[in-house]
Amino acid sequence: MAQRFGGKFSPSGNDPSGSRPDGRTSSSSRMMANAQVNPVGLRANLMFVPAAVLMLFSLGAGASALVIGLIGAGLWVGSAVMLREGLKAEAAYAARKVARRPALPRKILAALLCGLGGAVGAWASEPGVITAALYGLACSGLHFAAFGVDPLSDKGVAGVDEFQSSRVARVVDEAETHLAAMKDAVLRAKDRQVELRVDQFQSVARDLCRTVEEDPRDLTAARKYLTVYLMGARDASIKFADIFARSGDAQARADYLALLDDLEQNFAARTEKLLLEDRGDLTIEIDVLRARLEREGVQMDRPS
Repeated sequence: MAQRFGGKFSPSGNDPSGSRPDGRTSSSSRMMANAQVNPVGLRANLMFVPAAVLMLFSLGAGASALVIGLIGAGLWVGSAVMLREGLKAEAAYAARKVARRPALPRKILAALLCGLGGAVGAWASEPGVITAALYGLACSGLHFAAFGVDPLSDKGVAGVDEFQSSRVARVVDEAETHLAAMKDAVLRAKDRQVELRVDQFQSVARDLCRTVEEDPRDLTAARKYLTVYLMGARDASIKFADIFARSGDAQARADYLALLDDLEQNFAARTEKLLLEDRGDLTIEIDVLRARLEREGVQMDRPS
């Protein structure tokens, strides 16, 4: 009988419970925890439809109406594109425990462009400032109601040095770029098992990214992994995809999977080491605080 994806007979070969004999989290549960759903859904893609409809209706309406209609359609297309980028930025913001608000409020700009497009489209069919303004306000209001606004405040940065957190954000963004390039490259190989292994490695790499985001002091120890190693992994993925798509070389596939195994082990080990060091720092701080309180005459019960 066929097994569900994630069972012991799936390509990843992991136990469906998500646990491993050594007590550590399995790769399948880690992948589920770090899974990234495309934030651009059907509603956002449908925002291109009104622009196409307006452009078609403007074709036979005379020269001036055509120009006005094309301007309105262009504004709506710009709104749809800006909305897509805003949804991606919002998803990246939500996925991180420590994040800065988007520098450019793309969803708000998308709503404004949608309103301008609606005003121009209304002017094309019924010239008049009041009518166009009302249609524009209605379009912007409906856009805000459907998609909301951008995150307007920073998250999890209280007490974190701004310069250091900015450095971390740049490194993590670069790491995400390399990971996305790896995924795009292996898709050309058209090998499902290889794609799953890349997804698994991406989950481990993102664990390291989240660890560094939570404590920017870890950047120095993790920077080489998130830049040099991921850049090498990206280049290796591109070369593998080129070779495998052209010749189906089994040895190249085996070498690439072995590389992913080594990278995953190294990244997981680095993440675990950083977490252990953070716990050690916390223990030291607690002991120092206890010593200071005892010098002040405050007696504290130590854990047995």
